[in-house]
Order: sequence, then structure tokens, then C-alpha cells
Amino acid sequence: MSAASDRPAGVTGPATPDSAVTGVPCGVPGQQPAGADGHRGEATMADVAERAGVSVSTVSRTLRGLSSVSPQTRDRVEKAARELSFAISRSASSLVTGKTRRIAVLTPHLDSWFLGNTIAGVSGVLREAELDLLVYSVTDLAERGAFFDRLPARRNADAMLVTCFDLTPEERARLDALGMPVVFVSQHVPGRPSVYIDDVDGAQRGMRHLLNLGHRRIAFLQSSDDTGFYWSSKERLTGYRKTLEEAGLPYDEELVLYPVARHRRGIREAVGHLLSLRNPPTAVFAESDEVAIEVMGVLRSSGVDVPGRMSVLGFDDHHLAEWLDLTTVAQPVEDIGRAAAELARSIIDAPEADPTRHVVFPTRVIPRGSTAPPTPPTAGAQADPPHPRNP
Repeated sequence: MSAASDRPAGVTGPATPDSAVTGVPCGVPGQQPAGADGHRGEATMADVAERAGVSVSTVSRTLRGLSSVSPQTRDRVEKAARELSFAISRSASSLVTGKTRRIAVLTPHLDSWFLGNTIAGVSGVLREAELDLLVYSVTDLAERGAFFDRLPARRNADAMLVTCFDLTPEERARLDALGMPVVFVSQHVPGRPSVYIDDVDGAQRGMRHLLNLGHRRIAFLQSSDDTGFYWSSKERLTGYRKTLEEAGLPYDEELVLYPVARHRRGIREAVGHLLSLRNPPTAVFAESDEVAIEVMGVLRSSGVDVPGRMSVLGFDDHHLAEWLDLTTVAQPVEDIGRAAAELARSIIDAPEADPTRHVVFPTRVIPRGSTAPPTPPTAGAQADPPHPRNP
């Protein structure tokens, strides 16, 4: 999937000779477009230069976005180009510059709120820079294997953003073979450019929120997935465990469940398991707001008051979290996408700069109405013995 800008511009790098800026007419197939004066025929740079009253080389510099052109001249040239339906041929220009003016994104799927907002942030930066966006969505292990076998991004982009993938060493080596900058998004890869949050710290902040409210039996729901797409959830489980250890509380495997990722029935079964315990948890920490929202729905449909009998905490600050009064650990998703795109652009423009640079965004707990101090236990309630699991 490609989202192209309406008007091209240049990037920092080798200058494009005037001969590489080729006009492409826009109109009905089989019919040449007409300019404002009714003239038909494929417009050339000379036509644009004549109409704008400038030289051909000035037209070339203008349409490549070079800063040496004054704003007034740029406006005249762009107006003339529009009237003549003239545009730069990207393919001709890229043959000379070696730049496609395109950034690729590798993502597990496109129907996730988090990934959608991340790509929206990327798209905003690229649109402002008049770069194209090329998205590769691989939804299962078969598509993942095919992607790394064929590497379709080769020669089709100037950089790649990799979102939410726990890559194997072999896959990382394959991406290195592309010969283009690779920026990791929503994960920290040592020695590689990365844009991310500290998921361990974010989970610890959420756990401390629940502990400070008085909760001691806290369940954790982590999506079960064997494709390696959900990297962050593993880090959040680590934060959950570390906080329990700091508080002197046991890690109870009965309270840590792995419903199938993006599967409502699995979440419902997980909640059913928690409610079937002799002493259910007083709080549930879900790895994402999407899971937390499902948990709240199941609890309320089962007659369990939230947060009266059970608190629910999410992670992300999904756009529905505020409407549903869900307490969450917030992360700036679109800002992460924007920063990743800016980092990729900076590496393209200055490849000799530090390749290990990274950007870390903070998280924060946003208290809402889904968490509260636990209700005192009723008389005769029996506690389940903890079921320790070796790390």
C-alpha cells in the first residue's frame, strides 16, 4: 500500500540533473491534458519555464524543493506547473539520485489501534516532507517467512521502519542486507536506531498504582502469540513480576493468563478462570487497553462491579479509554510514529551519523474510574495458595 503526496520535493543528497526531472501529464488516458490556455500536448519543463518567466534550471531547482529558490519564484513555478498539469517523474529522478523518496513500514497488521495511530504519525511527517509511504503488512508466520525470503522493499524504499516485531538474528541479518537504514519502532534494539517507551518501567508504574490503592492479588493478562509480533507484552510482564518482587509478593501463575491475541473468546475464558478461583484477584492489569476494554465488558456482563469488586487497568491510552473511564498507562503513540519517521529521515540525510541513536518516550498513569481501593473480603473467603513458577 502506498500513500503518495500530491507535489514532489527534493531531499538532502546528490543534486538531480535537470534532464532527470521529467514531466508526467495528468488526464484521461489517451487524451493529453489541456492547460489553462486550452493548449493540448505533453507539457515540458521549457513550457513551465516560459509560462513562469524563469529559466529551465530554475524550474528544476523549484520542483526538486531546493532552498535556493525564493518563495515568490517558487509560487510562480508551481502555479505554472499546475496550469500545465506538469509533475516530476519520480522514477526518472531516482535513477540519478539513487533515492526513491519513499519510506517503508513493516507491520504485523493494519487493524490495530496502536499500529494505526503509529502509522498515522509516520504518515504526517512524510506528508510534510512530501515523501511516499509504503506499508508491508504480514499477518501470520507464512507471510512473515515470505517477506524475509523475498525482501520486496529492496530498491523500493530509502529506509524501513519495523514495528512490533521480535526479530530473529537471521531476520535481522536479512534486513541488514537491504543496504538501507532500519529503524525499530516500539522496541529497543541495542546498537540499532530505535524509538520506544520503557515497557518495563511503564508496567511498574501501573502496578505501583494498584499496589498503592491496596491491591495485593493482581492478575495479568498477556496475549498469547507465537509469531513474534507482540514484543512489548513480554516486557510488560517483566515489569509486573519485578514490581511484585519489590513489594515482597509471590508470583502466582494462576493469576497470569495468556488469552489468544485479538480473540474475544479467549479473553472471556481468561476472566472466567479468574472468577472461578476461591479467592479471585481484586484487580486485573491488561497488557493493552483493547484487552482491558474486553475484560471490563465481560466482568460487567457477569454482574461484577468495576471497580467495586474488581479494578481494571489498561496500557496505551486508547481513544476509547477516556470514554469508558478506563484507568491506563498512557504512551504517546502518534508521537512515537512521528519520531520514528524523523529519525529515519535524519539517517537518510546523514548516514555517517551515530547509527545507534534512539528516542525514548515517557509513560504516565492516567487514573480514571476503573480502579479503586479493593473491597474488604467477605467473611469465610479462602485464599488460594500461590502457585510459584520458576523464572
